[in-house]
Amino acid sequence: MKGYWHIPALGIASSFLAILFENKWFIAVFFFWTLFLYYHKRLGKATIFISLTFTIFTYTYIPVLEKPPEDENFTSEKSSFTGRIASPITESESRIAFEFNDRASGHKYLIVYFTDGSEGHHDLRYGATCTIYGKPEIPDGASNPGQFDYQKYLLGQGITYQIIIGSLKDLECSGSSFLSNIYQLRAGLIQFVQNQISPETAGWLNALVLGDDTQINDETTELFQRWSLSHILAISGLHVGLLVGLCYFLLVKMNILTKEKAQWAVIFFLPLYALIAGGEPSVLRASAMVLLFMIANKINWKFSVTDVLSIVFITLILWNPYILYHIGFQLSFAVTLGLLLSKKWLAQSNIAFFAVLKISFVSQMIILPLQVEYFFTFQPLSILLNLIVVPYFTMFVIPLMFFILLVFPFAGFLVSYIDQLFVTTHELFMQMIHVIDQVLYFPWVIGSFPLTGALGYYVLFLIFMSRIETRRHNQAFLYGCYLTLLLITITLRPYFSPAGIVTMLDIGQGDAIVIELPYREGVILIDAGAEMSFENNTVNDDVFKQIIRPYLYSRGISEVDAVFISHEDIDHMGSVQYIIENDMVNAVIVSEYYQFSDQLSAALSGHGTEIIRSSPGESITIGEQKFRVLAPIRDKASTNENSLVLYTMMGGRTWLFTGDIGSETERELINVYPELRADVLKIAHHGSSTSTDQQFLEIIQPVYGLISAGENNMYGHPHNIVLDKLARENVRTIRTDESGAIQYYFNETDGTFFTYPHKL
Repeated sequence: MKGYWHIPALGIASSFLAILFENKWFIAVFFFWTLFLYYHKRLGKATIFISLTFTIFTYTYIPVLEKPPEDENFTSEKSSFTGRIASPITESESRIAFEFNDRASGHKYLIVYFTDGSEGHHDLRYGATCTIYGKPEIPDGASNPGQFDYQKYLLGQGITYQIIIGSLKDLECSGSSFLSNIYQLRAGLIQFVQNQISPETAGWLNALVLGDDTQINDETTELFQRWSLSHILAISGLHVGLLVGLCYFLLVKMNILTKEKAQWAVIFFLPLYALIAGGEPSVLRASAMVLLFMIANKINWKFSVTDVLSIVFITLILWNPYILYHIGFQLSFAVTLGLLLSKKWLAQSNIAFFAVLKISFVSQMIILPLQVEYFFTFQPLSILLNLIVVPYFTMFVIPLMFFILLVFPFAGFLVSYIDQLFVTTHELFMQMIHVIDQVLYFPWVIGSFPLTGALGYYVLFLIFMSRIETRRHNQAFLYGCYLTLLLITITLRPYFSPAGIVTMLDIGQGDAIVIELPYREGVILIDAGAEMSFENNTVNDDVFKQIIRPYLYSRGISEVDAVFISHEDIDHMGSVQYIIENDMVNAVIVSEYYQFSDQLSAALSGHGTEIIRSSPGESITIGEQKFRVLAPIRDKASTNENSLVLYTMMGGRTWLFTGDIGSETERELINVYPELRADVLKIAHHGSSTSTDQQFLEIIQPVYGLISAGENNMYGHPHNIVLDKLARENVRTIRTDESGAIQYYFNETDGTFFTYPHKL
């Protein structure tokens, strides 16, 4: 098998793809490919047998992520569960959490306690035997396309249910395991670093050395994500290589140990460091590869780098099959594999600048489909920015962080000077990155990456790289053009699609409706609500960041032609400011009586967004879509009653968008427009009892009633009185609080309603 361990690794990958996409053709293709290689005498029988055995075994071994059923035993308010703590204890200012293996059911639960700081110290430890009193529940899944799916995330870790306990008194734990001491050491180191140096340096040291990035502020994390620099924050081969080199240098050059003993010291230290650094897939991969190389060298086994990578890949999956679903695992192995396949081309550069440029290019291009599928965007200039960031962190930041931690025991007096040096230098560097972000951030918003497109991409990329490696530059340029054309084609798909989509997003207690016209002739928003932060009574950007922007990006939308704001309430316009600040809006359309807040006015003027005041009876055309403004007919000195009411036709059906108008305004509408009919009615005011007048329903005769309301909201929306009225008029009611996002796919003459599926 020497030199061929990548074959069973590819077999495992084919099994995972077959499970992920529910298509056994991946396994069939792998099977016929191995037979082809055997027929041409490029593989032996043993390799074929082992590879197919791994493929078949892992197809049954890798878990399928399915929503867990509601267990009949979970009907009571609280139940008792006995088992062991199966993860380190994670703590923040607001919560304590850990994984728990239930002995009776075999389920893995996530135990969460939201603390107010009044319960004092706890003694929870990894491996402790516990009895827990609580009510298991299924974690929330994504209710909108593009939204982060917390339920799927937990299932990808083998966690089926969560238990939120009200007090630490609901836990009775005793004992621990050996690993608990290591995790306690990690927690102690993190706390020690926080207490000894400045918060800025402590945050980066804990992230880059100990794998705890919770102290890196959200703004920096988002900045690194936007520019595909998140790999800097993840401990990987770069960090492990620097650590091994530094330890080996100190042990040998300072005559502490001989070379032989220093190697053994590193071999025994690496597994410990992998756990202290958080045990994330990237650090496990890097540590395991270095460890395997060193052990193989000790016993004179000769493995290629590809063999070592493949063996580590197989071992980690056999140890924990859920690790395949971890984004960090996928990206880490993809980048490492890409660099290994390109090693001959990388070795052709004698100039450091071009070597780093090549590494950056390969690292970014090999993960492009994965990055687009997970984050919907690609920033081509990130390849160039890596030329600045990677050397800076490699040669200055990461070595300095390790050095600070190592010199603390015997030269702590130096740390304050080093700390100040780092803070000053790093502040200037981050300011430069922020300037680059403000001036040069032009993301390529692609949306989802289709499976066929991903397969075609990797075929073209492999051919492209092989032509570069063999210096056939004309052919390489040709395949590079093919790659670019493929990416452009994937990006432009909506512009060739005759289907349009109306999406009522589930943003909780608020409205946000996205209209995508056929052939991407226009993208329109009707309202974009937000939530209030009750701590400081300000609007927060959670709805924009977690729901609206991810949805737009998942659809490949980076620009909105117009936003209709029905009225001034936060649950209808709170996110508009953030959309404008992200340079995504061309025009904002409001009524004659709309009063802009100071914050929104500043955002509009600062970004040059056009403001259009509409009048009743006026028609506004966006793309080929005509909207008729029906109200407000007069100023009623009420934000709700002054809501912008819009009428349009899409997909062979008439639509009426009503904002938060009440029954009085509804009756006024049918008096002014006695012929008004609407197949689809956006139920006013989230189904409040003050709206949806019976006479109004009888006149306009809706077939569908769409209600946007928060699940278990404090207002009791939609009200039973309204639901009864809709039922009497045989209106088919669809609610976001019950079904998640509501979507209407349409063409010129017809359309169909769907609700966003909660299944995986």
